[in-house]
Amino acid sequence: MKYPLNVRSEIGDLRTVLLKRPGKELENLTPEYLEVLLFDDIPFLPAIQKEHDYFATTLRNRGVEVLYLDNLVTESLLNDEIRLNLIEEFMNESNVNETASNELIKEYLVSLPKDQLVSTLMHGIRKNELTRSGKKHLHELLEDLDPFYLYPLPNLYFTRDPAAVIGNGVSLNRMNRTARMRESLFMQYILKHHPRFSPHDIPLWFSRDGAYSIEGGDELVISHDTVAIGISARTTAQAIEKFALNLFKNNRDYQKIMAVEIPKSRAFMHLDTVFTMVDHDKFTVHPGIQGPGGEMNIFILERGDHEEELNISSRSNIIEALKEVLNLKEVVLIPCGGGDNIASAREQWNDGSNTLAISPGVVITYDRNYVSNELLRSHGVEVIEVQSSELARGRGGPRCMSMPLYREDL
Repeated sequence: MKYPLNVRSEIGDLRTVLLKRPGKELENLTPEYLEVLLFDDIPFLPAIQKEHDYFATTLRNRGVEVLYLDNLVTESLLNDEIRLNLIEEFMNESNVNETASNELIKEYLVSLPKDQLVSTLMHGIRKNELTRSGKKHLHELLEDLDPFYLYPLPNLYFTRDPAAVIGNGVSLNRMNRTARMRESLFMQYILKHHPRFSPHDIPLWFSRDGAYSIEGGDELVISHDTVAIGISARTTAQAIEKFALNLFKNNRDYQKIMAVEIPKSRAFMHLDTVFTMVDHDKFTVHPGIQGPGGEMNIFILERGDHEEELNISSRSNIIEALKEVLNLKEVVLIPCGGGDNIASAREQWNDGSNTLAISPGVVITYDRNYVSNELLRSHGVEVIEVQSSELARGRGGPRCMSMPLYREDL
């Protein structure tokens, strides 16, 4: 059986990718719950599904195998024991085990066929979908003020964040926000139980059980021996150090981690919202992450003299740092929106820097970011545009919506 994971660059020919088609979880968004569920608006489900299908078809037309998250989770539930374990873990992480509705919810979930179980865990359970019998106590009446038994997971179509394939292993991530913490549980079950993955001894570079958060949008595999990671609103410096120690200890191929601090804001959520690799020596960048003279806080992490030590040195210029770690004479930064104050801010908000490379110099982008797209083309990059009116409402672009599982080595 072929080993199912291989990602040693951001730009190698993409062969297999994991997606999640937007589903009913988006119809459980209401204005009152947008902030807690990390959305700014409510997408129109039929339209966002059409756009996502166009994205998936675009990938298939370029020879990419498209796998879907919900299908893989369903195929991982091989027996009743695994199904019950998933239900109990999911309920525990949803904080419903201490509520008066615990048994009602569990009984309902256990009764579902496995495909309906998976979709229900993803789109949530509304209070009006289940009926409790008997008189209610005061704490039960207070619980009823909340419309959900299980909160939906509307961010699931951003498959990039819960886990990241790096080399032949996986960073199984602890998500930063409560609304997304349960998402990586699905990947855990896929890796442990799915017939495509479970026969292989897949190493974990990071565990979702730790105290510090790291998310896949901050993890960029920029070469066979270097990973760039954003120090962001969602990824902590402590998590990066833990990741680096574990990766260096268990994979001799990797020599450096380039940690890049970015502003901690909604617009600059992850490193890949402000910086992505599009070719061997070309990167998109949002000028807003650079200070006067292009200065930034950049740190190079390398193996220390002892296994539990890191050597950490600082840099201030991203071009010079990239030239150093990639052993390049020149590096080209392509500014989002062409560097224009208005265009760059507008297109950055709509993920103009969030490109998905499917081959060296070939990227998928949102069609709405026409200034950035034309600038990419002027630098010799082939740009494949996908529809984005509804997809962009979730604040994530083509890279955010895709988790590469297999790329050809450069």
